[in-house]
Amino acid sequence: MVGPERPQFVLFGSSIVQLSYSNDGWGAILSDVYSRKADIVLRGYYGWNSRRAVQVLDKIFPKDASIQPSLVIVYFGGNDSMGPHSSGLGPHVPLPEYIENMRKIGEHLKCLSNSTRLIFLSCPPVNEAKVLQGASEIFSELVRTNELCGMYSEACVKLCEEMEVKVVDLFSAIQRRQNWADTCFTDGVHLSAEGSKVVVEEVLKVLKEAEWKPSLHWKSMPTEFSEDSPYDLVAADKKTTLNPSEWTFHREIQWD
Repeated sequence: MVGPERPQFVLFGSSIVQLSYSNDGWGAILSDVYSRKADIVLRGYYGWNSRRAVQVLDKIFPKDASIQPSLVIVYFGGNDSMGPHSSGLGPHVPLPEYIENMRKIGEHLKCLSNSTRLIFLSCPPVNEAKVLQGASEIFSELVRTNELCGMYSEACVKLCEEMEVKVVDLFSAIQRRQNWADTCFTDGVHLSAEGSKVVVEEVLKVLKEAEWKPSLHWKSMPTEFSEDSPYDLVAADKKTTLNPSEWTFHREIQWD
């Protein structure tokens, strides 16, 4: 553990989490936005469903840990929502079980500490045509449809409302983007840079509007080692220095 100790934001989920540092992903963007403010910790597992997530909750989020996360962003649902395979194998999880698994995840995370906050991400849509084009001979009976994605997304949103957990409805948010099917995915399922921008926008919106104390919105959080220094770059007046600790002009998007 390196110091100083910062708030910890954990991204927990399947491939949309594991790949969130690829292709200008949403995890990488959040790490930039929260640099010098919070540590973004990645716990993403390609191909996982909610059933596997429940099995490792105690290992990833031990209740007796001396330091608990300030925020956990949870995403499961894309693999759960795949159509069942005739062999009984595969990632499909029936909708009622998916709902109960997500409930278990939420209840476990709520118990970590009084100050641990949660945001769930619901199942995004897919580009069905691109999924079919990309299916290779190594996959058998690969079924991903927006009808199924919509059902699991709706169930996640409803559960979060019931549990009073903040939720981002990715199924709806992504479809509000122009030409979303062609611009928001790399392979019809996983997020492109454009798709990741949607996630960041929605997550930051939740964090800004949440009435949490302390606030976890980046503009409200202290910046580490932000004091003025004579070692900073010298200003045009040649008498003072310019404190760069809050500079954001390097960002293509000035996030709110």
